[in-house]
Amino acid sequence: MNSLEENRSAVLIAGPTASGKSALALALAKATGGVIINADSMQVYRDLRIITARPTPEEEAAVPHRLYGHVDAAVNFSAGSWVADAAVALGEARAQNRLPIFAGGSGLYFKALTRGLSAVPPIPVGIRESVRARLARDGVEALQAELARRDPASAERLKPRDRTRLARALEVVEATGRSLSDWHREGLPPLLPPGRFRAVFLEVDRDQLYARIDARFEAMLMAGALEEVAALAAWRLDPLLPAMKAHGVPALIRHLRGEIALEEAAAIGRADTRHYAKRQFTWFRHQLPEFEWVRPEAVGRWLETVIPGLVFRTMPE
Repeated sequence: MNSLEENRSAVLIAGPTASGKSALALALAKATGGVIINADSMQVYRDLRIITARPTPEEEAAVPHRLYGHVDAAVNFSAGSWVADAAVALGEARAQNRLPIFAGGSGLYFKALTRGLSAVPPIPVGIRESVRARLARDGVEALQAELARRDPASAERLKPRDRTRLARALEVVEATGRSLSDWHREGLPPLLPPGRFRAVFLEVDRDQLYARIDARFEAMLMAGALEEVAALAAWRLDPLLPAMKAHGVPALIRHLRGEIALEEAAAIGRADTRHYAKRQFTWFRHQLPEFEWVRPEAVGRWLETVIPGLVFRTMPE
């Protein structure tokens, strides 16, 4: 499509971490009266504002923001849960005649938004806790062996290092009596089918991006990231929970336990974030070809094709 149809479509802003997605979404929302809907799997957690670079309170007050910091870190928040929340936020934006602007770096969220998602029902807490306890007690090899008996296809596909996905696959079998593959064949329709959105991936120069990642991690530490992680660690949550694996969190927890120096923890956090950014480039290129890759200096011209009459010449810093 050449432009967005009022009250029917959305703008999707993706890109690697530290590429300027939030700043671009904020500027676009201010220019159009739009609403920003979070599509980042770590920025949903209320306990992790600083370490996940969530929009500041001042930014959230400037334009409507949805699905930021609305989930407790103790919750194993899934893509399916996000889609359900996103459907509500999208409906509200349309009812208010606001442009929905989805911004984030979680490829699975965008894929679920535009391609649909498997219809796996919620897993009872008791089953999830039982599987996690067995993982801690017996080890990942025992869990994979059990999964091989009950869901051979998933066990063959998943590697031992994929502890969370192995546990998830076994939870699904125990809760439903069916494999993940069975559920994936019965998917839910996308919230935004083809023709109902325009999507951009911010193609930032790698060296420049990595420098920004390093600088941002140092700024996070100066802004209180270590204290934020200390408060999270005090809850003694399951280390397999998504919030406990946010970039920088595991290394900073190791520092708080006295295992490594702060300098080493920061170096690990920076390196993990750079590796994640590299994976984001690869994932979006292969999994979501409908996203248009645009250099920051060209994003204004791209937006003019999306919203005719919009004057938006430069990428915000």
